[in-house]
Amino acid sequence: MQAHRVAQPPANRPNPGALIRAIRYLGKQRRTVTIAYSALVIATLAQLAVPQLVQNMIDAVTRSITATSILTEVPAAFQAAAAAKLGLTVEQLQRDASNAEGLVINAALLILVFAVMRGVFSFLQSFMAEQTSHGLAFDLRNAIFSKIQRMSFSFYDRNQTGQLMVRATDDVERVRTFVAQGLVLVAQSFLLLTGALIVLAFTNWQLTLVILPILPIALAVFVVFGRLSQPLFGEVQVRLARLNTILQENVAGIKVVKAFTREPYEQQRFDRAATALMEQQIKVNRIFAFLFPVVFLIAQLGQAAILYFGGQQILNGTLELGQYQKFSLYLVYVFFPLGQLGFIIALLAQAGASAARIFEVLDTESEIVERPNAIVLPPVQGRVEFRNVTFRYFNSSAPVLQEVSFVVEPGQTVALLGATGSGKTSIINLIPRFYDVSEGAVLIDGYDVREVTIDSLRSQIGIVLQETNLFSGTIRENIAFGRPDASDEEVIAAAKAAAAHDFIMSFPDGYQTRVGERGMTLSGGQKQRIAIARALLLNPRLLILDEATSNVDVATEALIQRALDQLLRNRTSFVIAHRISTVRNADLILVLDKGRLVASGTHAELLENSPIYAEIYASQLIEDAPLPSPNGQLGEGASAL
Repeated sequence: MQAHRVAQPPANRPNPGALIRAIRYLGKQRRTVTIAYSALVIATLAQLAVPQLVQNMIDAVTRSITATSILTEVPAAFQAAAAAKLGLTVEQLQRDASNAEGLVINAALLILVFAVMRGVFSFLQSFMAEQTSHGLAFDLRNAIFSKIQRMSFSFYDRNQTGQLMVRATDDVERVRTFVAQGLVLVAQSFLLLTGALIVLAFTNWQLTLVILPILPIALAVFVVFGRLSQPLFGEVQVRLARLNTILQENVAGIKVVKAFTREPYEQQRFDRAATALMEQQIKVNRIFAFLFPVVFLIAQLGQAAILYFGGQQILNGTLELGQYQKFSLYLVYVFFPLGQLGFIIALLAQAGASAARIFEVLDTESEIVERPNAIVLPPVQGRVEFRNVTFRYFNSSAPVLQEVSFVVEPGQTVALLGATGSGKTSIINLIPRFYDVSEGAVLIDGYDVREVTIDSLRSQIGIVLQETNLFSGTIRENIAFGRPDASDEEVIAAAKAAAAHDFIMSFPDGYQTRVGERGMTLSGGQKQRIAIARALLLNPRLLILDEATSNVDVATEALIQRALDQLLRNRTSFVIAHRISTVRNADLILVLDKGRLVASGTHAELLENSPIYAEIYASQLIEDAPLPSPNGQLGEGASAL
């Protein structure tokens, strides 16, 4: 069965809708968003008030100089006439001359007040915007991690660890940076531009018309560079993910790298990936190295036009010096957003590409979906039935299992035997519904596993997989991973059953010994025994052992096998092992060949009726035959079947 996925455009194509979806996550940060953008509005209004105060200062100084000149240089008899020409009276001239200093001081104080107000609210806006962005990053990372936790095994088959790590870290950080900086700059630029244009239109609509044609040009530049740069940033993220994948694989497999002296080869792999990333980043920088001069050129052209036409109006006497200065300052607020255009485009393009990659994960639908009417699986008795099961991996036409049917009664131990690739692991993966069958059905106590809730199914199955995975923490925490509330006595009992207690107690800290990342401080056999103890602590009615003794020596295998013989009683168990000696006492042995169930029965029955089983048995007898020593006695190759 193939996964159904929400149609998503590739992450290296422009996808503004993804960024808008990411911004909607701000709905969970309403309080901080409200404070941040309210503070932004107040700070912007304080900024917009300053040019008007500057004009008031200049006008006061100009009027004072004119009034003083008339009152001191024009004879008293002609002062009234001179004042009338200016539309004033002598009393107004006297007030202008005497009040100028006070007006200038008041305007300067108001400018200082507005500057302090702008500083305070700008700090508040910046702080709250950062807090908001971190809240959004928190929500996005949790959403990604939660999604990854719920995905089926096929999702991990198709996605590399490095790719997923970059989406949960670097991609989220780029979206967060845009929310903290880019989105604020967009809002601030819009407020400044709109407010400045309104004031400019009321101040001098003729000059305002001069700069209006520049705005659509700047918008066109914004759109063009945005479309060009977002795919480039998307490719940067893809190449960064490749680099991280190589790094993660190398660190995880460093022992293998050193054992095979492949350090130079791995260095070359990393160097090629790092070079590809650097080349892409340089390509992006080349685009923006061209963008910023273009933006500033547009702004400079606008300023040159204003200087020319404004100068003409001053010479014609239709524009006062104070008005011109006010117009020039507000003009800065028009061109300032244009100057930020390149930075905004860079943040927007990066965030857009990263948001698309994030939602590509979040929109992926798992193959394993719990049905709306799923029921809770009652306590399991242990009857397992495979009914004409055919299974194919995602997007594969070749079946891994073909029409497999068998029934296991409660309490039976079932051994799966067959060559590598015969389908043994696929069978045990279908029982806890790590994958869904392509055809047929898997039933536990008569319940189709697709009809019950996933938690109620898996919580009743104990599993020890072939690849042992431990988590950083203590030995006790790893054993109690499935039951964190288990008592110390229960943990110790499980460890003893798995033949792990003795080696655990040999450590100075006993069960509080930290195992390190992926259990690197433990041997393979020790990790395997802890994994067995982890499964046994659940006391499951269904137990799955996938090569559970593959990483232990012969002596330890014997210890574990004796413990398992006791624990497997009255418990339905599925055991995968390549060695017949570990499964010969099973109640039922299933022999698989190329995805088909070719024989089933007990050891004695299969020896008599199954040529494939007999051949495997005979080959292992030869492999395990004792080697003669020089003195004619049995050597180290001896092994009891």
